[in-house]
Amino acid sequence: MARSARSSTTRLFYTLCSSTKRTPLTPQHPPPTPVAALLAGNFQLRHYAANSATARVREEKDAVWRESLEKVRNIGISAHIDSGKTTLTERVLFYTGRIHEIHEVRGKDGVGAKMDSMDLEREKGITIQSAATYCTWKDYQVNIIDTPGHVDFTIEVERALRVLDGAILVLCSVGGVQSQSITVDRQMRRYDVPRLAFINKLDRMGADPWKVLNQARSKLRHHSAAVQVPIGLEDDFKGLIDLVQSKAYYFHGSNGEKIVAEDIPADMEAIASEKRRELIEAVSEVDDKLAESFLNDEPISSADLEAAIRRATIARKFVPFFMGSAFKNKGVQTLLDGVLSYLPCPVEVSNYALDQTKDEEKVTLTGNPSGPLVALAFKLEEGRFGQLTYLRIYEGVIRKGDFIINVNTGKKIKIPRLVRMHSNEMEDIQEAHAGQIVAVFGVDCASGDTFTDGSVKYTMTSMNVPEPVMSLAVSPVSKDSGGQFSKALNRFQKEDPTFRVGLDAESGETIISGMGELHLDIYVERIRREYKVEAQVGKPRVNFRETITKRADFDYLHKKQSGGQGQYGRVIGYVEPLEPGSGSKFEFENMLVGQTIPSNYVPAIEKGFREAANSGSLIGHPVENIRVVLTDGASHNVDSSELAFKLASIYAFRQCYTAAKPIILEPVMLVDIKVPTEFQGTVTGDINKRKGVIIGNDQEGDDSVITANVPLNMMFGYSTSLRSMTQGKGEFTMEYREHAPVSGDTQTQLVNAYKASKES
Repeated sequence: MARSARSSTTRLFYTLCSSTKRTPLTPQHPPPTPVAALLAGNFQLRHYAANSATARVREEKDAVWRESLEKVRNIGISAHIDSGKTTLTERVLFYTGRIHEIHEVRGKDGVGAKMDSMDLEREKGITIQSAATYCTWKDYQVNIIDTPGHVDFTIEVERALRVLDGAILVLCSVGGVQSQSITVDRQMRRYDVPRLAFINKLDRMGADPWKVLNQARSKLRHHSAAVQVPIGLEDDFKGLIDLVQSKAYYFHGSNGEKIVAEDIPADMEAIASEKRRELIEAVSEVDDKLAESFLNDEPISSADLEAAIRRATIARKFVPFFMGSAFKNKGVQTLLDGVLSYLPCPVEVSNYALDQTKDEEKVTLTGNPSGPLVALAFKLEEGRFGQLTYLRIYEGVIRKGDFIINVNTGKKIKIPRLVRMHSNEMEDIQEAHAGQIVAVFGVDCASGDTFTDGSVKYTMTSMNVPEPVMSLAVSPVSKDSGGQFSKALNRFQKEDPTFRVGLDAESGETIISGMGELHLDIYVERIRREYKVEAQVGKPRVNFRETITKRADFDYLHKKQSGGQGQYGRVIGYVEPLEPGSGSKFEFENMLVGQTIPSNYVPAIEKGFREAANSGSLIGHPVENIRVVLTDGASHNVDSSELAFKLASIYAFRQCYTAAKPIILEPVMLVDIKVPTEFQGTVTGDINKRKGVIIGNDQEGDDSVITANVPLNMMFGYSTSLRSMTQGKGEFTMEYREHAPVSGDTQTQLVNAYKASKES
């Protein structure tokens, strides 16, 4: 009786505690004791409370890092040569308190701008290497990379834009949109970089910001509008009207450091009202929220307009235009405000990595410092303390003394020193988190390598590296300095992906290749200055290419018997030109049926064809845009080998090459020439003499702007010729456009010259 009462009480208790059960009551799972049931319930409650607390802590942490990243801007300053990029950066550093006095790019004091740290940069008054710095403006940390404007150093712009979240495109109010402005804008589009435009040099004679804005709309296809209106131009340039805030700003003090905000001058209210309406209309076209207010004729507040411009700029649908004169210290602080207001923070930009463990599947990087470390090495420099590697951290935290993995090589590396860069000065730091740009010492890697903490195997997408267009033969004057000479070339090749070093197999000369005359001259000068090696320089050589124009069949048997194992390999197939715009320069297709050639020999056949394509028979230059198709062949059980098939491929290529009607391609440059109108006829005639094709001729005030496609081979020494034709008043810029076929007579000359050099 007692037992049955006890059992009924127990059953009742189980019923009351049934919410704590996790497993069904079965013979295999007998009911727990009442104490066990109570403990289980308490454990669940504690577990739930602990989870909630962890989630709260995680949310708080996330909110903290998000807030800190919202106060970070990673920007680059890019433009055409002499648009005032470095001068603008100098002013930014001064107003943000990073430097305490201003030095001009070609200043009389001989100090030079802070960001031009190399002696050569200060002498020539141009930027050669991109330089990184950071500053603080209104509690925001701004990381800045100042980039070169010369087309020869385009890789510096390319790799800076690869890692930045936003950019400032500087345009000259007199020169307007020039050739390198178009190139830089194209690079910004390639890496999906949101941008502001800054019309500089409003104090110069002939300044016309509205002309520049219209050029940006037509030449750069920008959907843009001005967010500022200048008060006066040229010598009368006094200040700016902010169309968003509807205020006039004046810049007083010896360096324009005192900003005075006033009401819009009465005589400028009409133009300010018209330009503000133009701005609202332009933004409404790409922002639905503002469009709704605009169409309903609702009053649009400054805050609403600012938010709409920010949304449209970050979505890369709109480019706001700022104005000023960096040299005259006007408009720089308002541009900095624009960087904070309109350019994205690291969290607002979509960055992707490729997961190597999942067949390069795209992975979105959140920018969370508590995530796994993902960082990209985008620039290398040889410093006083060894190799300096610039890193952009996309996720996670990097600390001094940490071990990191180079995903590209698989090497595990310890970070001995972590620094933040200020031009050529360094500040040691203990750690850096996602969104920051830092530099590390003692890390051996290549430009474009990805680093992680080992928990993931991600790689970042690589950047676009243009092909070199010009070569020079160089050799040290003294044979004793050969070691230093080789060291210099190895270092420069590692730092700059567009600088290549090769050996001419016939003459034994060292050949350096780069993006133009200035590019190679700078490196020869750096060898002399930094390594104390006098270098002898040969005549510049153009990087020609060869290609084929029709299909040709090959059937070659390589057979050699010399006692013991011989060599036997037969390859049959055809070569044909690739379709224009196919992207690749060489394609190999295996269309073998059956086992006429064992599959393990096919890679050797491809290698043979690739090797043969490195040197065409016309002038010995690489062969491009060619497709090799292997259809049949034969092998021997004993005598066939990888070497036999590789040699068969090389001879087969040479056998059918002439039948494929090869032609020579030469680099053609897009040349922009600006000359006073009275010299237009002479310059145009000279371009025609150089086998150039004129594609544009615009009038800009008293100047003519001639655009032409000219073979690079005909452009050597052009700067001297242009000066003599225009009494020193002409200027030109050129950039690589494409490789195009040479004329018949030029091809004959080149082939004959190549044959003569081989015979001698």
